[in-house]
Amino acid sequence: MEPEAGTKLGMKYLNEAKRVLKSGGKFACLTLAESHVLALLLSEFRFGWDMSIQAIGNESSKKSAFQTFMVVMVKGNMGIVHPVQSLLDQSAQFCNMKQANDVIHDLEKENTIRESYSSGVDVILSLRDLQLGAVGDLKVIIPGRRRMFILGEQGNSLYCYKAVILDARKRTETFVYHCGIFIVPKARAHEWLFASEEGQWHVVESAKAARLIMVFLDSRHANADMDVIKNDLSPLVKDLEPGNPEEEARIPFMMAGDGVKRREILQEVTSEITGPMVVEDVVYENSDGDQSSMTEKMFRRLIFKRNSGLVQSEALLVSDSNNEKADDKNKRSPSASKKRRNQKKGPSGSKTVLRIDHSYLGSSYHSSIISGLSLIASALNFAAVSGTKVSTTVIGLGAGTLPMFLRGCLPFLDIQIVELDPLVQELAKKYFGFSTDEQLQVHLGDGIKFIDDIDVASNGATTQLMSNGNENNAVKILIVDVDSSDVSSGLSCPHANFVEDSFLLATKKFLDEGGLFIINLVSRSSAVREMVVSRLKVAFEHLYSLHLEEDLNEVLFATPSERCLDIDNMDEAVAKLKAMLKFPVDVGSDIKKLQKLQ
Repeated sequence: MEPEAGTKLGMKYLNEAKRVLKSGGKFACLTLAESHVLALLLSEFRFGWDMSIQAIGNESSKKSAFQTFMVVMVKGNMGIVHPVQSLLDQSAQFCNMKQANDVIHDLEKENTIRESYSSGVDVILSLRDLQLGAVGDLKVIIPGRRRMFILGEQGNSLYCYKAVILDARKRTETFVYHCGIFIVPKARAHEWLFASEEGQWHVVESAKAARLIMVFLDSRHANADMDVIKNDLSPLVKDLEPGNPEEEARIPFMMAGDGVKRREILQEVTSEITGPMVVEDVVYENSDGDQSSMTEKMFRRLIFKRNSGLVQSEALLVSDSNNEKADDKNKRSPSASKKRRNQKKGPSGSKTVLRIDHSYLGSSYHSSIISGLSLIASALNFAAVSGTKVSTTVIGLGAGTLPMFLRGCLPFLDIQIVELDPLVQELAKKYFGFSTDEQLQVHLGDGIKFIDDIDVASNGATTQLMSNGNENNAVKILIVDVDSSDVSSGLSCPHANFVEDSFLLATKKFLDEGGLFIINLVSRSSAVREMVVSRLKVAFEHLYSLHLEEDLNEVLFATPSERCLDIDNMDEAVAKLKAMLKFPVDVGSDIKKLQKLQ
């Protein structure tokens, strides 16, 4: 376990030690318990082992600068989680307490993790957890076994996937496959058949597989080649195959279809800043199975290809009745041909003018952003009643669907948008009905510099960057909704610069005492996610999280002060926010998932 060599050799050694032991057998390890060694021991013997640790006493005449510890692991039943037993207090007189205190701290953290696994809560496991025996012996089919887990991690795979392992509830001779992989595209992940446990068991039965591994794709996998996805998944699921893989047939891939019934690409363009982008209109397959409806919903999507084909924005297209009435008047107009660009043929062959429905939020994390405003509902209500404006800054325009929704839904917001790429703004205006006015303005430039300039301006003369007369408002809102151009960093959203300490401190200063900082976080690495959260905890007094089960998005809400928070009476806060919203949002359901990050 030399630090520069990593854990590969240490893991190989421990795996052999575990393999040769029978149930009840003991493995004793004498170690200095350096953090990287202890971390490996604690994780590798987490499931199905009784662990204890004690200090080895030194002779009083032989003083050593380092303390030796003995860690004893007893092999038990796989899947059972026991807390680590510390015997350090019994040997304190022999012990180097500085080393011992570090070990005690690590044991407390580990026991907290083990308690979460044994509490009955449906913890999302990692692939390594499964390999270590978190759900029992993976080589054996256990009827009715079902657990959620995450496949893939940075450095070992191209993508990260949410997955569910399901062992058929009934043993039968009619199984066609001993194991199968079922891929669910993002567009269909919300359907009952795939999102609910009962629906998933229906899929297992129809697939005729003894074990089914259901893999859910999200927005980062959009437009990715399916052969690439399959090649990425193949080595990840190798250890999840039951029985003896050498004697079994090859694991088949099954798929529910991407859910897109019809696609029309409107424009493909490459920006020097954002890279390749695609604007397309799509019609999804009827997910509820009701074929009686003749109306097909059409959606317009903006795709950033640099981030694994990220569907950056999705908007609902609806019939524009006003334009239909005016169509005859415009036929003789020189601009008539321009208007026909947005005309689609209806089922009967007639032309229908379509427009973007700005009262519709296509992204579930956008709904979570709106729901999270319940945290400051009283302050927003005061502004609405008193006729004052709430300074709201959004970094990242995309297709402009969120700012347009905010403008119509909460008319008392004064919205300033910062967008780095002028071409993104052009696409938003041309294809997504984005427009500016006194209430909603766009600043082309760097979002970090924008906040820094406002902080500088707040100490001197007011500049045009400030909201119109609103720099002294009691409450401000700052939303960061940008993706990262560096997909290798483990941080898909936002760009790493937006979670640096310098920007977080500038944000805290910008928000003063009564502001709310909202950030859309998507990370494929748990370590990176923890790093972001820990930095936010240092910078802000209060931090809350809304995690979306159907996506890997996590919306974080941070504030430097509880002065404007309504956290003690969220039911009343939710009611206040609902009363203010001009468009429907399921605030109550979202806010139930809100968690305070300690």
